[in-house]
Formats: sequence, C-alpha cells, structure tokens
Amino acid sequence: MKSSTVSSGVNTLYVIFLSLVAALGGFLFGYDTAVISGTIGMVSEQFHLDAFAQGWYVSSALIGSMAGVLAAGWLSDRAGRKRAMAVSAVFFLVSAIGCALAAEMTFLIVYRILGGIGIGMISIISPMYISEIALARIRGGLVSLYQLAITIGFVGAYIANYNLLEFSGSRHFGEGVLNLVFHREVWRGMLGMEAVPAFLFLGVIMCLPESPRWLLLKKKRTEAGKVLQKIYGSARQVSEQIKAIDHGSGQRGGGMSAIFRHSVFRRMVWIGAAIALLGQFMGVNAVLYYGPVIFEKSGLSGGDALFYQVLIGSINAITTILALLIIDRVGRKFLVYLGVSGMIVSLVLIALYFTFSGRYGLSDIWLLCFFLAYIFFTAGSISAVIFVLLSEMFPTVIRGSAMAVTGFALWIGTFLIGQFTPWFLDTLTPQGTFVFFAIMCLPYLYIIHRYVPETAGKSLEEIEEFWFRK
Repeated sequence: MKSSTVSSGVNTLYVIFLSLVAALGGFLFGYDTAVISGTIGMVSEQFHLDAFAQGWYVSSALIGSMAGVLAAGWLSDRAGRKRAMAVSAVFFLVSAIGCALAAEMTFLIVYRILGGIGIGMISIISPMYISEIALARIRGGLVSLYQLAITIGFVGAYIANYNLLEFSGSRHFGEGVLNLVFHREVWRGMLGMEAVPAFLFLGVIMCLPESPRWLLLKKKRTEAGKVLQKIYGSARQVSEQIKAIDHGSGQRGGGMSAIFRHSVFRRMVWIGAAIALLGQFMGVNAVLYYGPVIFEKSGLSGGDALFYQVLIGSINAITTILALLIIDRVGRKFLVYLGVSGMIVSLVLIALYFTFSGRYGLSDIWLLCFFLAYIFFTAGSISAVIFVLLSEMFPTVIRGSAMAVTGFALWIGTFLIGQFTPWFLDTLTPQGTFVFFAIMCLPYLYIIHRYVPETAGKSLEEIEEFWFRK
C-alpha cells in the first residue's frame, strides 16, 4: 500500500523534512536575537558600560544583519542556497564560540557582529530555500515554519539563560575555561550555548539537496532532475516541473543587474521593500523589545512587567502555529486584512488606555488584554505572512538579489524602530506612539490590496506570470 504521505506520486513527507531542516535556521535567528537580553546587566557591570556602549552592545548585531542580507543575495545566487545556509551556520558557530571566549569588549562586539551576519543571511536564505522546494498547495505553511522556529528560538534562549544562571550558582569547575564560562562569568555560557544548535544546523544541512530551481537556473539539469524525482516520483511530473521552471527562468537574465534593467523587476522589488519596511513601523518589534518599559510606564512594577512580557511571547508563539495551519486555506491577503484591521483597533485601544487610565483608574488587566489582542492579530498576519510573501513573489532569476534588497529594508526598519522607540515614548508619549503605529497600518493595507497578488495555491512560475501579465 502506498504511504499516506505520498499523494499521486508526490512525496510530501520528504518536502516537509527538507523544510523543517531549513527552518532550523530560524531557531538560530531567534536564539541569537533573544539571548542578549539575559546578558546585558552582567556584561555592562563587568566592562563598565555607559548607556551608549550598552546600546552598541545590543544593536551591533543589527549592523551585521544588514551586511548579512546583502551578502546572502550575492552568495545564494552564485554558490547556491545550500552552501549559503552552511556559511550562515559557520557565522553562528564562530560567533558563539568567540563570544564565550572574548577577552575584551572590542572582541565581544566583533563576534556579535559576525552573529548578526549569520542572522541576516539566514533570514533570507531559509525561507527562500523552503519556497523553492515546497509544493504550491502547502508552501505558505512550510515557509511559516521558519517564523515558528524564530519564536521557539526566543523561548529557547530564555530557558537557556534561566537554567544557566541557576546552574552557575551551584557548580564549580576549578580554575579553567569551564569555570570561567559556566560559573564566574556565566553570560559567556549564555552566548556560547548557541554553538550547540549552530553545530547541529551545520551538520543537518549536509543532508539537504540543492534547490532544483537554482540548479536549473545554473543549467545543471541532471542534478535538478534527481532532486525533483525524489519529490514528485513520476517522470511525467518531473518533466512538467522542469518545463514550467524553464519557462519562467529561461526567458530573462537575472541577478541584481536585471532588477535595474527591467521595470517589472524594479516594481516587484519596490513593493516588497515597502511592505518589509512598513511592517516594522506598525509596532510589533517595539512591543517585543520594549514591552517591559512600556508596561512600567503604565505604573506596573518591574516584576509584573516581565511577567506580562512572558505572556506576550507565549501568545506570539501559539498564534504563529495557528497561522501556519490556515495560511494556505484562507490565503495571504485575507490574513493581512483581518490581522491588520485587528491591529489598528488594538493599537487605538492601547492609546485610549494610556489617555484615560489615570483619570478613571482603569485596571492594568485591560492594558494586558489589549496588548495580547494586538500580538494575536500581529502574529497571525504580518509576522506570519512577510517571509512567505518575500520568498515567493520574486522570479527565480532575481529571487536571491531581490530578497537581499527587501531583507535589507526590513532590517533598516528593525534598526530604526529599535533606536527610536524610546524617543517616541518620551516625545510623543505612549498614547501618541501607539496612534502613530496605528496610522502606519493604513499604507501597508493599501499596498497589499492594490499591488500584491494572492499567491496561495499558485506555483512560483504562475506568480511570476501574474507580474508580467499585469
């Protein structure tokens, strides 16, 4: 009897396995981003950091991420998606070991930047690889595995930080390196533990085949045929896939130069960059990065603020799973319409709370409910959809370069919101800040409605033809 995972000769289980392996890069992304939170106090005390130096320690990885997304486009187009993922894993591994052993603050910053390069690269390459090997009918859910892995990486970092701190108080390893890393200066162990998933990721990447679309783009038809044979089974389906991919990839030259030469390519990239950038100014990273600060401005104690932030992180992960399950059924645009509309309402309610809570003595439970609603709508829409859209809306010939440009725009937005949220909160007040975030949702909705096609259930080649017909 034929396996239930194989339908009409298509080996769905194999595709899911490949997607899960590639999505492990998202776990490293999440871990590297979140682990810093548990080390800030200890590193600042040990190296006597002032406010500016502390900010540089936290944000230095973002500088590396900007460089990483640009390198990812060039490297993935020339060396292939698989090799580019392996390179990103090496950056994570070197960064983790280097941070654990850094003798001076300068070296610590350098290794944080190297980790940031890994983050930037994997944020482009993993979803791109998944979209190129996934079946059209489940592509959205499979690419969303990457976003889910990011949220799990956040949780993994928090758990590692907590356990290592507890462990350091009960163990002593003599006077060697282990004592330094896991007892006397446990922040080194927190940063260094990333070496474990990084090494695992580097190893399992060796099990992956190269993207068949990239192989065909490079005229490696035999290798591409072997990969497609494992996915589709029958020679007829393999032939049809090769013909469809050739039709899309073989008509036009590719790379960064093609984006400047062809107006259609430029249009795609401008639209992708716009939604990537605007998505960062709708408040989600401000809430995830500065949630405790925002809660404390409402009058909560520090402990309550941190507890509320844990609830927000939990809702973020749970809702991502829900989005993963329905994104291919209801479509990308419907999720955006529903989610962003809910975000606007939630943001306005948060602003109203800050405006009237002091006057009417509103319970802080209302603020928590409004924030949880906001995260629910955000995680189920723009957070789940953005990597899916960016990985599938560009033709194969420019996908690496186009995702590098749009990913760069995304990281610019992340850097700016990270830097300016404290200024927003002080200058615009919390209520003004959240009204601003609500207003920024409107152009995002317009661009999605007016310019972005519905991609659910369509092959990458069908999506490409839409742009050229339009």
